[in-house]
Amino acid sequence: MSAGRKLVIVESPAKARTIAGYLGDGYDVEASVGHIRDLPQPSELPAEMKKGPYGKFAVDVEHGFQPYYVVDADKKKKVAELKKLLKESDELYLATDEDREGEAIAWHLLAELKPKVPVKRMVFHEITREAIARALENTRELDERLVDAQETRRILDRLYGYEVSPVLWRKVGKGLSAGRVQSVATRLVVERERERMAFVPAEYWDVVGTFAVEDAGEPRFSARLSGVGGQRVASGRDFDDRGQLRTRDAVALDEQRAHALVAGLADAQFAVRSLDTKPYTRRPAAPFTTSTLQQEASRKLRTSSRQTMRTAQSLYENGYITYMRTDSPTLSSQAIDAARRQAAELYGPEYVPDAPRVYTSKAKGAQEAHEAIRPAGDHFRTPAQVAKELSGDQFRLYELIWKRTVASQMADARGQTASVRLAATATPAGAEPVEAVFSASGTVITFRGFLAAYEEGRDVGRYDDAEASEDGARGEKDARLPRMAEGDPLTASDLAADGHRTSPPPRFTEASLVKALEERGIGRPSTYAATIGVIQDRGYVTNRGQALVPTWLAFAVTRLLEENFDRLVDYGFTAGMEEDLDAIAAGQRDRVDWLNQFYFGDRSDSPQTGGLRGILDNLGEIDARDVNSIDIGDGITLRVGRYGPYLEAPGDGPDDDPRRASVPDDLAPDELTPAKARELLETQPDGDKVLGTDPSTGTEVVARNGRYGPYVTEVLPEPELDPNLSAAARKKALAALPKPRTASLFKSMSLQTVTLDDALRLMSLPRVVGVDPESGAEITAQNGRYGPYLKKGTDSRTLASEEQLFTVTLEEALAIYAQPKRGRGQTATPPLRELGDDPTSGKPIVVKDGRFGAYVTDGETNRTLPKDVTPESITPEQAVELLAEKRAAGPAKKRTTARKPAAPRKKAATKG
Repeated sequence: MSAGRKLVIVESPAKARTIAGYLGDGYDVEASVGHIRDLPQPSELPAEMKKGPYGKFAVDVEHGFQPYYVVDADKKKKVAELKKLLKESDELYLATDEDREGEAIAWHLLAELKPKVPVKRMVFHEITREAIARALENTRELDERLVDAQETRRILDRLYGYEVSPVLWRKVGKGLSAGRVQSVATRLVVERERERMAFVPAEYWDVVGTFAVEDAGEPRFSARLSGVGGQRVASGRDFDDRGQLRTRDAVALDEQRAHALVAGLADAQFAVRSLDTKPYTRRPAAPFTTSTLQQEASRKLRTSSRQTMRTAQSLYENGYITYMRTDSPTLSSQAIDAARRQAAELYGPEYVPDAPRVYTSKAKGAQEAHEAIRPAGDHFRTPAQVAKELSGDQFRLYELIWKRTVASQMADARGQTASVRLAATATPAGAEPVEAVFSASGTVITFRGFLAAYEEGRDVGRYDDAEASEDGARGEKDARLPRMAEGDPLTASDLAADGHRTSPPPRFTEASLVKALEERGIGRPSTYAATIGVIQDRGYVTNRGQALVPTWLAFAVTRLLEENFDRLVDYGFTAGMEEDLDAIAAGQRDRVDWLNQFYFGDRSDSPQTGGLRGILDNLGEIDARDVNSIDIGDGITLRVGRYGPYLEAPGDGPDDDPRRASVPDDLAPDELTPAKARELLETQPDGDKVLGTDPSTGTEVVARNGRYGPYVTEVLPEPELDPNLSAAARKKALAALPKPRTASLFKSMSLQTVTLDDALRLMSLPRVVGVDPESGAEITAQNGRYGPYLKKGTDSRTLASEEQLFTVTLEEALAIYAQPKRGRGQTATPPLRELGDDPTSGKPIVVKDGRFGAYVTDGETNRTLPKDVTPESITPEQAVELLAEKRAAGPAKKRTTARKPAAPRKKAATKG
């Protein structure tokens, strides 16, 4: 054993490299590359265990919910490396993240490595030289309560997913999943879309005008009609979602009356009715938590939650920010001093309040790390100081975090807010004179305070583009009203009637969905990015700009869960589970007792008291057709089918088949009105579209929508078979009959525009291009699953476009075959980007476009780009990190070697 060597284990290679630079000689810093063990799939269990208590979940639910862990197949090599290093060390430091997940990783490492040397738990929330030094001096024992909480969540999610997901497979579609948080998040998005579908807009009117005081040196200002005849003029917020006025103290103007008022005010004398002025004060927002960082990055940087967390992780691991999974907005005393000092240096001492600002968490059960996300270190580096070290998303996110942190310790913004009411007597034609009151407001900032550094963004509100206050006044920041006093005369101009329509509730964005989940206490902010990623990957929601739009698949899944597992998707019940899991982490509840209560309840057959098993045992028969059907109106039903959503309506006659039409993917649910559905049934029928007759064969040619998209085919006459044939003989006879010519439409074609000539050309494929003079082999042009290609024997080459199927010549084909083959018949293409040399292999790193998307490679190791990273946005540091992770993971293996059931945690966790 090498004297005095210490092994430090962290999660990621980037974190390992940064810490190794601070520890120096005597320390080996290695990465586990995430979890090394997990619950296996039941199919991966040894044969003798598949029929035992672990066979269904890899968890023995009858004996204390004991989990059965295995080392992941792609981590065996890593575990062997760690064991080898441990044999050469005289001390082990487990330096994984300080939250529940990190604590669990440390526990699994301890259980698998079985160290015989002293073990210390080393924690820190930032990776700086000073923080690492402090962590070495202040190690602690493994926190059993955090491990309990994480393991309980893992088992809970396994029970939930493995029991509920198969119901979705049977009744909705294969490959679907249900989850404790993902199903509730999906329900939130679906419920919002239901509100939009049921929404009935209301039309309302008011009057706007421009006003001026007698002093020509004062600014003109706009005001809006807020009262008529002593009644308040209704605004958008006064109508319910059915388009009805829901208050008696307001009057809704129609277009006719609004125009009549404009005419009646043409010669009216306006005067100031009232003027109110009051001080304006605005405080800075608290430093970032995980949730608020995701929200603000979505608003200001237009990045997804997943992309934000990936970038934040990179900044943390490279020593730029503190730990990015936290519910706490608290700053340490050193961070407060750093922020106040930097604010004074950059903006002046008057921008720093006398006393430091202290922030406390408003989130339910706030936990995880105990400090906000902020720049790392006791002295913050400004964005300018790190500009040359960071690029792209990293720099923008660091700048956002730096601004928010510094601003949180700055002085309030101050100013004046003024509200004015103007009045005149209107004399509409043919009606009694009536008093008309206009309102306006404005705010003037006299001291910017924290706004000099940062202003928090916000989600667009439902009534943001309508009215801002109850009296109809429109507030406008930095809009200055002229000096005036009560009774002063005013001149009106540009009076005009202004019409509006109420708006439906806005769809969730990633930012507002994260906010809604946090406000309800559902899930944990550290998991929101993964949750949103799952519901996107599963096809439950799609993105339309920033908005999250639920698919019809999500409607079917949500309905099934609401009608059969209502408690599991209840917001209050899910939040209560989160509080119970926090209680387990705090040592206030026993995890086995809680899991028993969740899964078995009182062990009765009651769906109310029998836990999850009680619900499953009382499911009854679920009508799959009914669950997958949504009434659109006018007798039209949308059905979620195996190959996507489609519309169904009764046929024209009592004996006619139902009419059907596919629903375009880009049509949002709230846009599928009865009128739109009728249009689709008329223009995009799911049945045959007759194109004409093939003059060479006399057969009818039709266009159809099929499983793999639209296609054309010929309709052959029905064969005349002997009615006495057996089923087997009939099947054999049908198989021997000629098959109709069929061809998929080109991407540039559609069912609505395809012609008979197009169809005949398509069905003429494959086309013989010519004969290779060297080999004598025939070369054909064909259209396949992966697009157009040439074929010569078993050698195929990709064509650049579908049109080349009809135009490529023999000479051009031979030239294509003369080029070296690359992948699926493709010729070599230049890389999308070059990112410099890899420090490990010494070879150049490039980004290439492959069959499964863009990937990064150094010629030896390939790694597909994550979904939230593009060829344009990836940095050299990210590329090096991705390749390092792929090398550390080693080659994937199909089989997993089982381990014995996990030893009781109390024994394993106290080793060392």
